[in-house]
Amino acid sequence: MEKKKFALTDHLKFIIPSLIGIFLFMIPVSIGDQVTIPIAILSGWLQELLAGQLSAIMAIIISITAIASLIVKLAGREALERYPFFQQLLYVSWFWLITRLAAMAFAIMVLFELGHEAIYSADTGGFILGDLLHVLFSVFLFAGLFLPLLLNYGLLELFGTILSKVMRPLFKLPGRASIDSLASWLGDGTIGVLLTSKQYEEGYYTKREAAVIGTTFSIVSITFTLVVISEVGLMDMFVPFYGTVLLAGFIAALIMPRIPPLSRKADTYVDNNDEVKDESIPEEHNVFSWGYRQAVARGRQETSVIKFFKQGAQNTLDMWMGVAPVVMAFGLIALILAENTPVFQWLGVPFIPLLELMQLPNATEASQTILVGFADMFLPAIIGSSIESEMTRFVIAALSVTQLIYMSEVGGLLLGSKVPVKFYELVIIFLERTLITLPIIVLIAHLIF
Repeated sequence: MEKKKFALTDHLKFIIPSLIGIFLFMIPVSIGDQVTIPIAILSGWLQELLAGQLSAIMAIIISITAIASLIVKLAGREALERYPFFQQLLYVSWFWLITRLAAMAFAIMVLFELGHEAIYSADTGGFILGDLLHVLFSVFLFAGLFLPLLLNYGLLELFGTILSKVMRPLFKLPGRASIDSLASWLGDGTIGVLLTSKQYEEGYYTKREAAVIGTTFSIVSITFTLVVISEVGLMDMFVPFYGTVLLAGFIAALIMPRIPPLSRKADTYVDNNDEVKDESIPEEHNVFSWGYRQAVARGRQETSVIKFFKQGAQNTLDMWMGVAPVVMAFGLIALILAENTPVFQWLGVPFIPLLELMQLPNATEASQTILVGFADMFLPAIIGSSIESEMTRFVIAALSVTQLIYMSEVGGLLLGSKVPVKFYELVIIFLERTLITLPIIVLIAHLIF
Protein backbone atom coordinates (compact mmCIF):
# COMPACT_ATOMS: atom_id res chain seq x y z
CA MET A 1 0.00 0.00 0.00
CA GLU A 2 1.25 3.47 -0.87
CA LYS A 3 2.15 5.43 2.25
CA LYS A 4 0.34 8.72 2.66
CA LYS A 5 2.63 11.65 3.53
CA PHE A 6 1.50 13.91 6.34
CA ALA A 7 2.78 17.41 7.03
CA LEU A 8 3.65 18.58 10.55
CA THR A 9 0.43 20.62 10.62
CA ASP A 10 -1.57 17.41 9.94
CA HIS A 11 -0.01 15.73 12.99
CA LEU A 12 -0.66 18.82 15.15
CA LYS A 13 -4.25 19.02 13.90
CA PHE A 14 -4.83 15.59 15.45
CA ILE A 15 -2.65 15.93 18.56
CA ILE A 16 -3.60 19.40 19.90
CA PRO A 17 -7.44 19.25 19.70
CA SER A 18 -7.41 15.62 20.94
CA LEU A 19 -5.24 16.50 23.96
CA ILE A 20 -7.56 19.43 24.78
CA GLY A 21 -10.56 17.08 24.46
CA ILE A 22 -8.93 14.45 26.72
CA PHE A 23 -8.13 17.16 29.29
CA LEU A 24 -11.66 18.60 29.29
CA PHE A 25 -13.56 15.29 29.36
CA MET A 26 -11.26 12.72 30.94
CA ILE A 27 -8.56 14.13 33.22
CA PRO A 28 -9.58 14.04 36.90
CA VAL A 29 -8.92 17.38 38.64
CA SER A 30 -8.98 17.93 42.40
CA ILE A 31 -11.03 20.92 43.57
CA GLY A 32 -11.08 21.18 47.37
CA ASP A 33 -12.11 17.72 48.56
CA GLN A 34 -13.79 16.83 45.25
CA VAL A 35 -12.31 14.98 42.29
CA THR A 36 -13.99 15.85 39.01
CA ILE A 37 -13.26 16.76 35.36
CA PRO A 38 -12.82 20.23 33.82
CA ILE A 39 -16.16 20.05 31.94
CA ALA A 40 -17.93 19.42 35.26
CA ILE A 41 -16.03 22.34 36.86
CA LEU A 42 -17.17 24.69 34.06
CA SER A 43 -20.68 23.29 34.43
CA GLY A 44 -20.67 23.90 38.20
CA TRP A 45 -19.34 27.43 37.74
CA LEU A 46 -22.15 28.31 35.30
CA GLN A 47 -24.78 26.80 37.63
CA GLU A 48 -23.54 29.02 40.47
CA LEU A 49 -23.49 32.08 38.20
CA LEU A 50 -27.08 31.58 36.97
CA ALA A 51 -28.45 29.80 40.08
CA GLY A 52 -31.47 32.09 40.47
CA GLN A 53 -32.42 32.08 36.77
CA LEU A 54 -31.84 28.51 35.58
CA SER A 55 -35.30 27.16 36.46
CA ALA A 56 -36.92 29.95 34.44
CA ILE A 57 -34.41 29.50 31.59
CA MET A 58 -35.16 25.76 31.35
CA ALA A 59 -38.92 26.39 31.52
CA ILE A 60 -38.54 28.87 28.64
CA ILE A 61 -36.44 26.40 26.57
CA ILE A 62 -39.01 23.62 27.14
CA SER A 63 -41.91 25.98 26.28
CA ILE A 64 -40.25 27.28 23.09
CA THR A 65 -39.55 23.67 22.04
CA ALA A 66 -43.19 22.64 22.61
CA ILE A 67 -44.71 25.68 20.84
CA ALA A 68 -42.26 25.51 17.90
CA SER A 69 -42.89 21.75 17.54
CA LEU A 70 -46.67 22.33 17.48
CA ILE A 71 -46.35 25.07 14.83
CA VAL A 72 -44.04 22.92 12.65
CA LYS A 73 -46.34 19.89 13.04
CA LEU A 74 -49.35 21.93 11.88
CA ALA A 75 -47.37 23.64 9.08
CA GLY A 76 -45.93 20.33 7.79
CA ARG A 77 -42.42 18.90 7.45
CA GLU A 78 -41.66 20.81 4.24
CA ALA A 79 -41.95 24.15 6.10
CA LEU A 80 -38.36 23.67 7.29
CA GLU A 81 -37.01 22.08 4.07
CA ARG A 82 -34.20 24.65 3.90
CA TYR A 83 -33.15 24.04 7.50
CA PRO A 84 -32.60 20.26 7.89
CA PHE A 85 -31.21 20.57 11.45
CA PHE A 86 -34.34 22.34 12.73
CA GLN A 87 -36.57 20.11 10.62
CA GLN A 88 -35.14 17.02 12.32
CA LEU A 89 -35.28 18.70 15.76
CA LEU A 90 -38.82 20.14 15.63
CA TYR A 91 -40.83 17.89 13.30
CA VAL A 92 -41.64 14.97 15.62
CA SER A 93 -44.32 12.28 15.91
CA TRP A 94 -47.60 13.00 17.73
CA PHE A 95 -46.37 11.01 20.75
CA TRP A 96 -43.28 13.20 21.18
CA LEU A 97 -45.27 16.37 20.47
CA ILE A 98 -47.69 15.48 23.29
CA THR A 99 -44.67 14.69 25.51
CA ARG A 100 -43.20 18.14 24.77
CA LEU A 101 -46.54 19.89 25.43
CA ALA A 102 -46.93 17.96 28.71
CA ALA A 103 -43.37 18.93 29.68
CA MET A 104 -44.21 22.62 29.02
CA ALA A 105 -47.32 22.35 31.22
CA PHE A 106 -45.33 20.62 33.99
CA ALA A 107 -42.47 23.16 33.81
CA ILE A 108 -44.88 26.12 34.11
CA MET A 109 -46.78 24.46 36.98
CA VAL A 110 -43.53 23.76 38.86
CA LEU A 111 -42.07 27.22 38.19
CA PHE A 112 -45.16 29.06 39.48
CA GLU A 113 -46.24 26.34 41.97
CA LEU A 114 -49.61 25.79 40.29
CA GLY A 115 -51.89 22.76 40.70
CA HIS A 116 -51.30 19.90 43.14
CA GLU A 117 -48.31 19.97 45.46
CA ALA A 118 -47.31 16.47 44.24
CA ILE A 119 -46.27 18.13 40.95
CA TYR A 120 -44.16 21.01 42.28
CA SER A 121 -42.86 19.69 45.63
CA ALA A 122 -39.12 19.72 46.34
CA ASP A 123 -38.91 15.93 45.90
CA THR A 124 -40.67 15.81 42.50
CA GLY A 125 -40.99 18.79 40.12
CA GLY A 126 -38.81 20.95 42.34
CA PHE A 127 -36.02 18.39 42.04
CA ILE A 128 -36.39 18.01 38.23
CA LEU A 129 -36.70 21.70 37.30
CA GLY A 130 -34.80 23.20 40.21
CA ASP A 131 -31.89 20.78 40.40
CA LEU A 132 -31.51 18.13 37.67
CA LEU A 133 -32.29 20.42 34.72
CA HIS A 134 -29.83 23.00 36.11
CA VAL A 135 -27.11 20.34 35.82
CA LEU A 136 -28.27 19.26 32.35
CA PHE A 137 -28.38 22.88 31.08
CA SER A 138 -24.75 23.53 31.94
CA VAL A 139 -23.40 20.04 31.15
CA PHE A 140 -25.12 20.10 27.73
CA LEU A 141 -23.78 23.58 27.01
CA PHE A 142 -20.11 22.77 27.60
CA ALA A 143 -20.17 19.10 26.60
CA GLY A 144 -22.09 19.89 23.41
CA LEU A 145 -19.80 22.77 22.52
CA PHE A 146 -16.53 20.86 23.04
CA LEU A 147 -17.69 17.39 21.96
CA PRO A 148 -16.25 17.86 18.43
CA LEU A 149 -12.77 17.76 20.05
CA LEU A 150 -13.40 14.07 20.86
CA LEU A 151 -15.39 13.28 17.72
CA ASN A 152 -13.76 15.06 14.80
CA TYR A 153 -9.98 15.15 15.16
CA GLY A 154 -8.98 11.49 15.13
CA LEU A 155 -9.09 10.40 18.78
CA LEU A 156 -11.88 7.90 18.12
CA GLU A 157 -10.02 6.49 15.12
CA LEU A 158 -6.90 5.93 17.25
CA PHE A 159 -8.70 4.29 20.20
CA GLY A 160 -11.07 2.46 17.87
CA THR A 161 -8.18 0.71 16.13
CA ILE A 162 -6.14 -0.02 19.27
CA LEU A 163 -9.07 -1.41 21.30
CA SER A 164 -10.99 -3.23 18.55
CA LYS A 165 -9.18 -6.48 19.52
CA VAL A 166 -10.62 -6.16 23.04
CA MET A 167 -14.07 -4.62 22.51
CA ARG A 168 -15.21 -6.93 19.67
CA PRO A 169 -14.70 -10.34 21.32
CA LEU A 170 -15.76 -9.22 24.81
CA PHE A 171 -18.64 -6.85 24.14
CA LYS A 172 -19.39 -7.24 20.38
CA LEU A 173 -18.63 -3.54 19.92
CA PRO A 174 -16.17 -1.42 17.90
CA GLY A 175 -13.10 -0.14 19.75
CA ARG A 176 -14.25 3.49 19.63
CA ALA A 177 -17.02 2.58 22.13
CA SER A 178 -14.30 2.65 24.81
CA ILE A 179 -14.21 6.46 24.57
CA ASP A 180 -17.96 6.68 25.29
CA SER A 181 -17.63 4.61 28.46
CA LEU A 182 -14.50 6.50 29.57
CA ALA A 183 -16.25 9.87 29.12
CA SER A 184 -19.21 8.56 31.18
CA TRP A 185 -17.00 7.03 33.86
CA LEU A 186 -14.84 10.09 34.43
CA GLY A 187 -17.43 12.71 33.52
CA ASP A 188 -21.13 11.95 33.42
CA GLY A 189 -23.51 9.38 31.93
CA THR A 190 -25.20 12.21 30.02
CA ILE A 191 -21.94 12.87 28.14
CA GLY A 192 -21.75 9.18 27.19
CA VAL A 193 -25.31 9.20 25.82
CA LEU A 194 -24.64 12.42 23.88
CA LEU A 195 -21.43 10.94 22.42
CA THR A 196 -23.16 7.67 21.47
CA SER A 197 -26.15 9.40 19.88
CA LYS A 198 -23.92 11.65 17.76
CA GLN A 199 -21.78 8.74 16.55
CA TYR A 200 -24.89 6.71 15.68
CA GLU A 201 -26.29 9.64 13.67
CA GLU A 202 -22.97 9.98 11.82
CA GLY A 203 -22.98 6.30 10.84
CA TYR A 204 -20.23 4.92 13.11
CA TYR A 205 -22.48 2.57 15.11
CA THR A 206 -25.20 0.15 14.01
CA LYS A 207 -28.60 0.24 15.73
CA ARG A 208 -27.54 -2.69 17.92
CA GLU A 209 -24.18 -1.16 18.84
CA ALA A 210 -25.72 2.23 19.71
CA ALA A 211 -28.40 0.56 21.86
CA VAL A 212 -25.82 -1.60 23.67
CA ILE A 213 -23.45 1.31 24.32
CA GLY A 214 -26.24 3.68 25.42
CA THR A 215 -27.74 1.20 27.89
CA THR A 216 -24.59 -0.64 29.03
CA PHE A 217 -21.62 1.72 28.73
CA SER A 218 -23.09 5.11 29.70
CA ILE A 219 -21.88 4.27 33.17
CA VAL A 220 -22.24 6.35 36.30
CA SER A 221 -19.47 8.85 36.94
CA ILE A 222 -17.00 8.41 39.78
CA THR A 223 -18.29 11.70 41.21
CA PHE A 224 -21.89 10.47 41.46
CA THR A 225 -20.89 7.14 43.02
CA LEU A 226 -19.20 9.16 45.79
CA VAL A 227 -22.49 11.00 46.38
CA VAL A 228 -24.44 7.69 46.53
CA ILE A 229 -22.07 5.95 48.97
CA SER A 230 -21.96 9.02 51.25
CA GLU A 231 -25.79 9.16 51.29
CA VAL A 232 -25.94 5.63 52.80
CA GLY A 233 -23.24 6.54 55.35
CA LEU A 234 -20.49 4.21 54.06
CA MET A 235 -17.95 6.69 52.69
CA ASP A 236 -15.12 4.80 54.43
CA MET A 237 -15.95 1.77 52.21
CA PHE A 238 -15.65 3.58 48.87
CA VAL A 239 -12.82 1.40 47.50
CA PRO A 240 -14.54 -2.00 48.00
CA PHE A 241 -17.84 -0.39 46.96
CA TYR A 242 -16.42 0.93 43.69
CA GLY A 243 -14.60 -2.34 43.03
CA THR A 244 -17.94 -4.16 43.46
CA VAL A 245 -19.66 -1.77 41.06
CA LEU A 246 -16.93 -2.26 38.43
CA LEU A 247 -17.00 -6.07 38.67
CA ALA A 248 -20.82 -6.30 38.56
CA GLY A 249 -20.95 -3.77 35.71
CA PHE A 250 -18.28 -5.66 33.75
CA ILE A 251 -20.17 -8.98 34.04
CA ALA A 252 -23.43 -7.24 33.02
CA ALA A 253 -21.62 -5.73 30.01
CA LEU A 254 -20.50 -9.22 28.94
CA ILE A 255 -24.01 -10.68 29.19
CA MET A 256 -26.37 -7.87 28.10
CA PRO A 257 -25.30 -7.66 24.39
CA ARG A 258 -25.87 -11.44 24.09
CA ILE A 259 -29.50 -11.55 25.31
CA PRO A 260 -32.75 -9.92 24.08
CA PRO A 261 -33.78 -7.19 23.61
CA LEU A 262 -30.27 -5.89 22.76
CA SER A 263 -29.19 -9.04 20.86
CA ARG A 264 -32.22 -8.69 18.59
CA LYS A 265 -31.44 -5.16 17.44
CA ALA A 266 -30.62 -4.87 13.75
CA ASP A 267 -26.95 -4.64 12.81
CA THR A 268 -27.75 -1.90 10.31
CA TYR A 269 -26.60 1.71 10.35
CA VAL A 270 -28.77 4.82 10.58
CA ASP A 271 -29.22 4.77 6.76
CA ASN A 272 -30.22 1.05 6.97
CA ASN A 273 -26.98 -0.01 5.29
CA ASP A 274 -25.77 -3.32 6.76
CA GLU A 275 -22.24 -3.37 5.33
CA VAL A 276 -19.86 -4.12 8.24
CA LYS A 277 -17.11 -1.51 8.68
CA ASP A 278 -13.66 -2.92 7.96
CA GLU A 279 -11.52 -2.98 11.13
CA SER A 280 -8.68 -5.04 9.65
CA ILE A 281 -5.10 -3.74 9.87
CA PRO A 282 -2.84 -3.76 6.75
CA GLU A 283 0.19 -6.06 6.96
CA GLU A 284 2.76 -3.26 6.89
CA HIS A 285 1.23 -1.64 10.02
CA ASN A 286 0.89 -2.60 13.66
CA VAL A 287 -2.20 -1.67 15.70
CA PHE A 288 -0.77 1.64 16.93
CA SER A 289 0.79 2.85 13.65
CA TRP A 290 -2.40 2.11 11.71
CA GLY A 291 -4.58 3.74 14.39
CA TYR A 292 -2.33 6.82 14.43
CA ARG A 293 -2.38 7.06 10.63
CA GLN A 294 -6.19 6.87 10.61
CA ALA A 295 -6.35 9.52 13.33
CA VAL A 296 -4.10 12.00 11.49
CA ALA A 297 -6.04 11.45 8.25
CA ARG A 298 -9.31 12.21 10.10
CA GLY A 299 -7.92 15.31 11.81
CA ARG A 300 -6.65 16.66 8.48
CA GLN A 301 -10.23 16.83 7.17
CA GLU A 302 -11.16 19.51 9.73
CA THR A 303 -10.35 22.90 8.29
CA SER A 304 -13.02 25.31 9.58
CA VAL A 305 -13.25 26.90 13.03
CA ILE A 306 -16.75 28.17 12.16
CA LYS A 307 -17.87 24.61 11.38
CA PHE A 308 -16.48 23.49 14.76
CA PHE A 309 -18.54 26.03 16.71
CA LYS A 310 -21.61 25.55 14.51
CA GLN A 311 -21.55 21.80 15.19
CA GLY A 312 -20.99 22.43 18.91
CA ALA A 313 -23.94 24.83 19.04
CA GLN A 314 -26.15 22.31 17.22
CA ASN A 315 -25.12 19.58 19.70
CA THR A 316 -26.13 21.86 22.58
CA LEU A 317 -29.48 22.87 21.04
CA ASP A 318 -30.21 19.26 20.14
CA MET A 319 -29.81 18.21 23.78
CA TRP A 320 -31.53 21.24 25.32
CA MET A 321 -34.59 21.01 23.07
CA GLY A 322 -34.62 17.28 22.34
CA VAL A 323 -33.84 15.86 25.76
CA ALA A 324 -34.90 18.37 28.46
CA PRO A 325 -38.65 18.03 27.70
CA VAL A 326 -38.40 14.21 27.90
CA VAL A 327 -36.61 14.39 31.26
CA MET A 328 -39.20 16.92 32.52
CA ALA A 329 -42.18 14.81 31.45
CA PHE A 330 -41.10 11.22 32.13
CA GLY A 331 -38.84 12.06 35.09
CA LEU A 332 -41.60 13.98 36.87
CA ILE A 333 -44.23 11.26 36.34
CA ALA A 334 -41.81 8.61 37.64
CA LEU A 335 -40.94 10.68 40.73
CA ILE A 336 -44.61 11.44 41.49
CA LEU A 337 -45.32 7.68 41.42
CA ALA A 338 -42.27 6.95 43.59
CA GLU A 339 -42.94 9.66 46.20
CA ASN A 340 -46.76 9.62 46.44
CA THR A 341 -47.94 6.09 45.69
CA PRO A 342 -47.04 2.62 46.95
CA VAL A 343 -46.45 1.42 43.36
CA PHE A 344 -42.73 0.74 43.84
CA GLN A 345 -43.37 -0.95 47.21
CA TRP A 346 -45.84 -3.31 45.51
CA LEU A 347 -43.37 -3.94 42.70
CA GLY A 348 -40.69 -4.80 45.27
CA VAL A 349 -42.76 -7.54 46.97
CA PRO A 350 -41.66 -10.35 44.57
CA PHE A 351 -38.03 -9.62 45.51
CA ILE A 352 -38.53 -10.29 49.25
CA PRO A 353 -38.18 -14.12 48.95
CA LEU A 354 -35.13 -13.67 46.71
CA LEU A 355 -33.43 -11.32 49.19
CA GLU A 356 -34.29 -13.64 52.09
CA LEU A 357 -32.84 -16.57 50.13
CA MET A 358 -29.64 -14.53 49.72
CA GLN A 359 -29.68 -13.97 53.51
CA LEU A 360 -29.74 -10.17 53.19
CA PRO A 361 -30.70 -8.45 56.47
CA ASN A 362 -33.82 -6.18 56.42
CA ALA A 363 -35.03 -7.89 53.22
CA THR A 364 -38.53 -6.31 53.31
CA GLU A 365 -37.19 -2.74 53.61
CA ALA A 366 -34.53 -3.45 50.97
CA SER A 367 -37.15 -4.80 48.50
CA GLN A 368 -38.80 -1.35 48.34
CA THR A 369 -35.59 0.16 46.94
CA ILE A 370 -34.93 -2.38 44.18
CA LEU A 371 -37.25 -1.04 41.47
CA VAL A 372 -37.58 2.57 42.66
CA GLY A 373 -34.20 3.19 41.00
CA PHE A 374 -36.00 3.10 37.64
CA ALA A 375 -37.54 6.47 38.54
CA ASP A 376 -34.31 8.05 39.77
CA MET A 377 -30.92 6.56 40.67
CA PHE A 378 -30.66 8.54 43.89
CA LEU A 379 -34.01 7.36 45.34
CA PRO A 380 -32.77 3.90 46.52
CA ALA A 381 -29.94 5.55 48.48
CA ILE A 382 -32.34 8.08 50.05
CA ILE A 383 -34.89 5.38 51.02
CA GLY A 384 -32.21 2.88 52.05
CA SER A 385 -30.16 5.33 54.16
CA SER A 386 -32.39 4.66 57.21
CA ILE A 387 -31.95 0.84 57.07
CA GLU A 388 -30.01 -0.45 60.07
CA SER A 389 -27.80 -3.08 58.38
CA GLU A 390 -24.59 -1.71 56.83
CA MET A 391 -24.43 -4.71 54.52
CA THR A 392 -27.92 -4.02 53.18
CA ARG A 393 -27.15 -0.33 52.66
CA PHE A 394 -23.97 -1.36 50.78
CA VAL A 395 -26.00 -3.68 48.48
CA ILE A 396 -28.69 -1.02 47.85
CA ALA A 397 -26.06 1.62 46.94
CA ALA A 398 -24.10 -0.70 44.62
CA LEU A 399 -27.24 -2.03 42.91
CA SER A 400 -28.64 1.46 42.27
CA VAL A 401 -25.40 2.41 40.49
CA THR A 402 -25.17 -0.77 38.35
CA GLN A 403 -28.84 -0.66 37.25
CA LEU A 404 -27.92 2.37 35.03
CA ILE A 405 -31.37 2.97 33.49
CA TYR A 406 -33.27 5.63 35.42
CA MET A 407 -35.98 7.78 33.88
CA SER A 408 -35.08 11.09 35.53
CA GLU A 409 -31.82 11.21 33.55
CA VAL A 410 -30.23 8.43 31.46
CA GLY A 411 -33.56 6.75 30.57
CA GLY A 412 -35.10 10.09 29.59
CA LEU A 413 -31.95 11.04 27.67
CA LEU A 414 -31.98 7.77 25.72
CA LEU A 415 -35.65 8.20 24.78
CA GLY A 416 -35.02 11.80 23.72
CA SER A 417 -31.85 10.96 21.76
CA LYS A 418 -31.50 9.17 18.41
CA VAL A 419 -30.33 5.93 20.10
CA PRO A 420 -32.86 3.31 18.89
CA VAL A 421 -34.44 2.08 22.14
CA LYS A 422 -38.10 2.08 23.18
CA PHE A 423 -39.56 2.61 26.66
CA TYR A 424 -40.61 -1.02 27.15
CA GLU A 425 -37.09 -2.13 26.15
CA LEU A 426 -35.61 0.13 28.84
CA VAL A 427 -37.91 -1.53 31.40
CA ILE A 428 -36.71 -5.00 30.31
CA ILE A 429 -33.04 -3.92 30.29
CA PHE A 430 -33.41 -2.40 33.78
CA LEU A 431 -34.90 -5.67 35.13
CA GLU A 432 -32.22 -7.78 33.41
CA ARG A 433 -29.42 -5.64 34.84
CA THR A 434 -31.02 -5.91 38.28
CA LEU A 435 -31.24 -9.72 38.13
CA ILE A 436 -27.69 -10.07 36.77
CA THR A 437 -25.91 -7.69 39.16
CA LEU A 438 -27.88 -8.30 42.40
CA PRO A 439 -26.46 -11.82 43.14
CA ILE A 440 -22.90 -10.63 42.36
CA ILE A 441 -23.22 -7.61 44.69
CA VAL A 442 -24.80 -9.68 47.50
CA LEU A 443 -22.07 -12.33 47.20
CA ILE A 444 -19.31 -9.71 47.47
CA ALA A 445 -21.17 -8.02 50.38
CA HIS A 446 -21.20 -11.37 52.26
CA LEU A 447 -17.42 -11.61 51.72
CA ILE A 448 -16.81 -8.06 52.97
CA PHE A 449 -19.15 -7.92 55.99
